[in-house]
Amino acid sequence: MNRREFVSGTLAAGGTVLAGSALSAARLQRAKDRLTETLMQSGAVGAGAEPAREYYELRRYHLRRGPKQALMDAHLRDAEIPAITRAGAGPVGVFNVMIGPESPTLHVLIVHKTLDTFATLGDRLAADAEYQRAGAAYLNAPATDPVFVRVDTWLMRAFTGQPTLHLPFGGGEAGKGRRIFELRTYESHSERAALKKIEMFNTGEMAIFHRAGLEPVFFGQKLAGSDMPNLTYMLVYEDMAAHDKQWAAFGSDPEWRKLSTTPGYTDPEIVFNITNLFLRPTAYSQI
Repeated sequence: MNRREFVSGTLAAGGTVLAGSALSAARLQRAKDRLTETLMQSGAVGAGAEPAREYYELRRYHLRRGPKQALMDAHLRDAEIPAITRAGAGPVGVFNVMIGPESPTLHVLIVHKTLDTFATLGDRLAADAEYQRAGAAYLNAPATDPVFVRVDTWLMRAFTGQPTLHLPFGGGEAGKGRRIFELRTYESHSERAALKKIEMFNTGEMAIFHRAGLEPVFFGQKLAGSDMPNLTYMLVYEDMAAHDKQWAAFGSDPEWRKLSTTPGYTDPEIVFNITNLFLRPTAYSQI
């Protein structure tokens, strides 16, 4: 299967939603072109191959206010992120909470191309002499003066509709420190309902996101962690004004109104709780 055949097949798989919609041929073609470009740039599609779906490790470090916050930043910047890169994983995003109930916390997002890099990362870091040297202050912190309180970890697998992470605004550095990231989690009452919401994204909702100007960074189905079953995704904005404008366009989109009221896809059927956090990237974040 070549790239063009895969893209056509992927969009055709959502035919039960798209065929019944009022999407024009031009809109469908734009969606095809966007997916083709994304997959070709990422290298996720090769001749005769399905796209490789990435895995996302999301960590939440609970911190105490004080000097250990600076030590945590230094450790991630100077020791752990370089070691993660040497281990074959990444990019790595590091974010502070801008708006949310948990502060101080750091959210660390690690991209894994395969489950093996996730499963063996701890062993690789333990065997990395440079990491052990650069991270000594963090690694040797005494029990009486720990660097962090606790770490929560979630493992997710990318959706088929966006199998790889998209770097914000094409990976450009301009305005990086001012960007706003929104981390949204949708919980469902059952595994079947959670899969139905993922299907809704893959076959229709993602296209509406893009049409409204929303820029997704990743979509992930949670494989392990708390509050399961759920899905989590991240969006990025230039500022809060862009956030408000793009969500207003999404909410007023006639295709969204139709899709969100389609039996089987309504919130009362498949989603019972939504949480979101607004995050700012650290100066050393790779995302």
